Amino acid sequence: MKLHLGCGDKSIEGFINVDIRPKDGIVDLVDDISKLKSIKKNSTELIYACHVLEHFNRFEYLEVLKRWYELLTDGGILRLSVPDLGKVIEMYNQGTPLTKLMGFLYGGQTYEYNYHYVGFDFETLKNSLLECGFKEIRLWDWRKTEHSQVDDFSQAYLPHMDKENGTLMSLNIEAIK
Repeated sequence: MKLHLGCGDKSIEGFINVDIRPKDGIVDLVDDISKLKSIKKNSTELIYACHVLEHFNRFEYLEVLKRWYELLTDGGILRLSVPDLGKVIEMYNQGTPLTKLMGFLYGGQTYEYNYHYVGFDFETLKNSLLECGFKEIRLWDWRKTEHSQVDDFSQAYLPHMDKENGTLMSLNIEAIK
């Protein structure tokens, strides 16, 4: 089983697409991705969560990671994408207007759940994953995944959509149970 958590408007074929908001033809399972009560422990080979972990506050997100760890089979992969706070700071220091960076910092704020509460850099997220029991933590390239055809926030660049010359603004990190 493969889970695509917080899928929003993006459905990935071969995955169970999960979101808290129902969307006909996109969302396969309406559920709170922090709980996933209908998913059994040790039943999932891959969890993909793109730009959703930052929607939990700094006191919640570790519990969310621990729950996702429980769901994975031994050797299962947690593939995360979050806004890269280090890149946001770098771009700001290079003169990028704050207005172009606000979405990475605070979320889209277009509906109830679309707010960011915590930011990550590689070391912070790596240490959190290690604390939850994960191992073999590494960066992943969106171009080399089975879902590379899905244009989601794992492919967020500045300037927008400049995937050849722009700066990747997503921290794409995966870990093994």
